[in-house]
Amino acid sequence: MRYRSRLRSTRQRMAQKDQYNYPNQLPLFRFFWNAESIRKDPIPFHKQFFADYGDTFSVRLGRKKYLMLTRDKEIVQHILQKNHKNYYKSKIQTHYLSKYLGFGLLTSNGDFWLKQRRLIQPAFHREKMIQLIGLMAKTIEKELSKITPDQPTDAFPIMNQLAFNVVATALFNVSISEEKLNRLQHIIERIQWFLVKEVRLPHKGWWFTLSGQVKKHKKFAQESRDIILEIIEERKNSETRNDDLLNMLLDTRYEDTGEPMSTNQLIDEISILFVAGHETTANALSFTTYLLANHLEVQDKVWKEIQSVDKEDATPSEKIQKLTYIKAVIDESMRLYPPAWITDRENLEDDTIGDFFVRKDTLVGVSFYELHRNEKYWDDPNSFQPERFLGDRRKDSQGHYYPFGAGPRMCIGMGFAVYEMVLAIYYLVKNYKIKDSGSELKLNPLITLKPVGIKVTFEKRNGDS
Repeated sequence: MRYRSRLRSTRQRMAQKDQYNYPNQLPLFRFFWNAESIRKDPIPFHKQFFADYGDTFSVRLGRKKYLMLTRDKEIVQHILQKNHKNYYKSKIQTHYLSKYLGFGLLTSNGDFWLKQRRLIQPAFHREKMIQLIGLMAKTIEKELSKITPDQPTDAFPIMNQLAFNVVATALFNVSISEEKLNRLQHIIERIQWFLVKEVRLPHKGWWFTLSGQVKKHKKFAQESRDIILEIIEERKNSETRNDDLLNMLLDTRYEDTGEPMSTNQLIDEISILFVAGHETTANALSFTTYLLANHLEVQDKVWKEIQSVDKEDATPSEKIQKLTYIKAVIDESMRLYPPAWITDRENLEDDTIGDFFVRKDTLVGVSFYELHRNEKYWDDPNSFQPERFLGDRRKDSQGHYYPFGAGPRMCIGMGFAVYEMVLAIYYLVKNYKIKDSGSELKLNPLITLKPVGIKVTFEKRNGDS
């Protein structure tokens, strides 16, 4: 009887195994043959693989391990929204980042993530963000006034510095010296650079550890934590109250205990806000600047909208609501060049996704870059048309436009980023004509999609010109 029972159990397991059904498979030899080139720039290969194998394809990495990549909106909605509880961020997103940034919203999963999300969400409520718009506007004006006009200029360093200073000002207002701010920025950039190496070259992990590179960058991370700790302690001991994110986060309380975040947890969350909150915005603003320089008819429409809005006596927050064409320009820029260009998840249990039945622990990648250019969902997908996001046409993008992710893990700072970008383009075009300098746009798809070599010329505007 025991033998028959074991035999029946074995047959059941084999039957279940036979049920697994994955999409068209990219041959493993083709994947590894191009592995080094894919690590350097995966986007052209993704495009070709989607063309060859369909909107979702798979790679079998072992007897039980599969990788899937998709640009199918139904599968994306299933993973990120409809059945999100079965899909956790993978170790690629959590393990590597948490070594240097700690365990915050970006690097955690499950109940702990949900607890932190519920705690922090009120600080990013629309009314709270409006309180920060004045600080944003002053910082943006100050940074853009430093532009050297009438010569070819790389747009990214300008936008990178602007975005970093906006986040720092919103977080700390006047609580940080320029020296500490510059040091913090240097450390964060060094850590991000090394993170990309670790993620792209996992087979060299042993060498990164043996050569002391991991230790060195952990030391950098500790230095940044010490700087943030010093700022927190100064604020706690100060009798002055500032309307910034630090005060908002210090005021938060867990609903079950009434307790505030621990200092270590607060440092984790602030570290992640710095990393997640500045480079993605810098990338988006750089791409938008490039597109405006290469589509002067769109830039003219932006300029006319600015002139119209400026005739009214409006506050910065009121202006943001009226600058609908600028918002459409940014939306279309982020469709073509989504800073968060890819994400991934691993399923906790076996799952049926559309026509596929996949084993638990399958790594599923979502290419927002390819989804945003999928001809099934977009007319003339590679062209720059801000009008896609105006009026009734905006509805056409629903279900396949995710510049800030989707579902419960949608970027918590979305409102903050949108306000910042609208104001930045408003002040930029108000003060400068942006002209193409003949540069060729190149992409560097790291953890975020980064532009390379965007050279434009900023020409000061005079009067109504």
